[in-house]
Amino acid sequence: MYPLAVAIPQARALRLPLSRDQLMLLMAAVNEVFLGVDIYLAHSISGTITAREWIPIVFGPCAGIVLLLAGLIALRRRPAATILATTVFVLSIGVGLLGAYYHFVRAILPNAPVGERVSIDLLVWAPPLLGPLTFALVGVLGASLVPKFGGGVGVAVTILLATGLGFLNGVFVTKLKIPAFITTLGMMSIARGLTYLLSTGLQGSVASNIPMRNEQVNFLGAGYIGKVPFPVIEMVVLVTIFSLFLKHVVLGRQIYAVGSNEQAAHLSGVNVANVRLFVYTLLGGLAALSGVMNAGLLSTAPTNLGTGNELDVIAAVVIGGASLAGGEGTILGAVIGAAIMAVIRNAFVLLKLPIYMQTVTIGVVIIIAVALDQLRKRGS
Repeated sequence: MYPLAVAIPQARALRLPLSRDQLMLLMAAVNEVFLGVDIYLAHSISGTITAREWIPIVFGPCAGIVLLLAGLIALRRRPAATILATTVFVLSIGVGLLGAYYHFVRAILPNAPVGERVSIDLLVWAPPLLGPLTFALVGVLGASLVPKFGGGVGVAVTILLATGLGFLNGVFVTKLKIPAFITTLGMMSIARGLTYLLSTGLQGSVASNIPMRNEQVNFLGAGYIGKVPFPVIEMVVLVTIFSLFLKHVVLGRQIYAVGSNEQAAHLSGVNVANVRLFVYTLLGGLAALSGVMNAGLLSTAPTNLGTGNELDVIAAVVIGGASLAGGEGTILGAVIGAAIMAVIRNAFVLLKLPIYMQTVTIGVVIIIAVALDQLRKRGS
C-alpha cells in the first residue's frame, strides 16, 4: 500500500468497502471456487468424472460460499468467522493432499493413462497433481493468515495432527495387518503419553489442567450465535452432512458394505483398504474436533480429558442401533443413543447415587444391548 501511495498520491484517499480480513477471505473464496471449476473442466475433457473426482469439484464452490459467509460476519462475529475460515482451510489442505495422493498412486500403476504415467513431465510440470496441490497451497496460505484476524491456527494444527495419527492407524491396520483393536488402543496410549509430556515436561507424569484462554476455542465449545449454542449448530451440521454422505454418496455405501462383509465387498469391486484408510483418517480429525470443543466448553484442557469415554461411546452407538459386528447403524441413531446415556448419567446425579453405580450401569447397558443385537440377528 505504501509504494502505491508514493507512486499515486490519490491512492491515500482510496477506501475499500472491505476490511483487510474480509478482503483476504474474499480472495481465498474466489480461489477455491476457481479451483473447483478448473478441476471440473480438466476432468470433463477426459469424458468421465469418477466419484472421487467429484470431491474437489463440489468442495471448491462450497468452500467459497463458507468463506464468503465468514467474511460477512468477520467484523461482528470474529470467533465464528475464524472457526469457519480455519475449518475450510484445513479441509482444503486435506482435499488437496488426498487428491495428490490418488493421482500419484494412479500414475505408478501399470495401466495408468499415458498422460498420467510417471515421467519427467509428470514430476516437473505435474498437470494431474497441480490442481490438488493448489488446493493444499490455498489451505496452507489461508491458515497462516488466519491469526491476523483472531487466531485459530492452534485448532488447525491440532486437527491436522490428529488426522495424521488417524491415517497412521489406517496404515497399520490395512497395510501391516495389525488388529484394529490393538492399533487404536496403542495409539491412544501413545497420544496420552505425549499429552503428559507436552503439558508437564520430561519429569512430569501427573495429570494437570491447562487454562484455555483462547477466544476462538472457547467459542467453539461454549459460544452462542444469537440464542443458539454454537456446539448445537456444529452437531446439527455434522449430523446432516455425514447422514447424507452415508446414504447418498458411493463411498458412504461402501463403508456400510465393508463393515457388513469385507470379503463380499472386495468381490464386488470395493477397494476395502482405501475405504478403511479413509474412515480411520476421518475419525482422527473428528476426535480432535471433539477434544477442542471439550476444552472450549470447560475453559481448561485437562491432560486426563476423555479418560473412560470409550465405554460411553460404545454404549451410545449400540443403544442407537449400531451393530458391533459392523454394517448397521445410523448417525442419528448414535445421537439418540448419546442423549439416552446423558439422561442416565443425569438421573444418577439427581438421585445422588455413588459414582460406581454409573460405571456398573453402563457396563450392564452395553452387555444387554449387544445381547439383544445378537438375538435379533439369530432370529432373522
